[in-house]
Amino acid sequence: MQNRTSRLALAAAGVTVVLWASAFVSIRSAGAAYSPGALALGRLLAGALVLGCVLLIRREGLPPRAAWRGILISGLLWFGVYMVVLNWGEQEVDAGTAAMVVNIGPILIALLGARFLKESLPPRLVAGMAVSFAGAVAVGLSMSGGSGGSEGSGGSSGAHASVLGVALCVVAAAAYAGGVVAQKPALAHGSALQVTTFGCLVGAVACLPFAGQLVEEAGRAPLSATLNMLYLGVFPTALAFTTWAYALARTTAGRMGATTYAVPALVVLLAWLFLGELPGPLTLAGGALCLAGVAVSRSRPRTVAAPGTAEST
Repeated sequence: MQNRTSRLALAAAGVTVVLWASAFVSIRSAGAAYSPGALALGRLLAGALVLGCVLLIRREGLPPRAAWRGILISGLLWFGVYMVVLNWGEQEVDAGTAAMVVNIGPILIALLGARFLKESLPPRLVAGMAVSFAGAVAVGLSMSGGSGGSEGSGGSSGAHASVLGVALCVVAAAAYAGGVVAQKPALAHGSALQVTTFGCLVGAVACLPFAGQLVEEAGRAPLSATLNMLYLGVFPTALAFTTWAYALARTTAGRMGATTYAVPALVVLLAWLFLGELPGPLTLAGGALCLAGVAVSRSRPRTVAAPGTAEST
């Protein structure tokens, strides 16, 4: 039973990173027609609508009172601040710079998890994150001044690097890390669907000041940009954040954060398949390092079998 639960959690994490990686194509399209706040609000409204319908169909109702503190904090930080600030930061720095800066998020998650959630920092997790971060830096350097990006690693095309842009990416990474660590305790009381739905709703409410911009920009935006915004809300938000919460409830915040280092590698693949952006040797090497680091961080040390028993892992 435990092995089945672990496999389901790993599959859920896999769905999350694939969808977050796919988001960069949509962000590039929608971001050309929508300002950062309007894009975040439109995405969150679409996500909250889908999640709310599923919640009503499943009749899960409101989450327990004990879950609300984590829901409010994660909703404000991750669904609200993170999405707006990341969209803004991606307009101020090139994709490579954004990738390198935002990818300090998983490191912050591990450190905050150790401080506030009393999670351990096993050597394999630390080593895997170091390898993955080196890969993210390699991918970032290869993309600097070019194109690419991800849900967790940014993405704009040809934007100039600026102090403001770097600062915004740091804020985005910190908001992402804080949101994940706040969400973890909430999942001990509410279901993944409840925590995600109301976190998304909190983020949408926080972004309501951008409603005027959203209405104005939606009137002149091309259909493709609006469809990409809706895609961001339905799949990388509603579905991917729910599968993330499901997996997070069944593992540590640090291990889940390290898993997102697979996103830059998948972005490289998707950019090649859908945008015809042929990755160079440094990009490929960086993507391979990201995946290798994730594998190390999620591996478990082999246990020494007692005499007369079979060895297990």
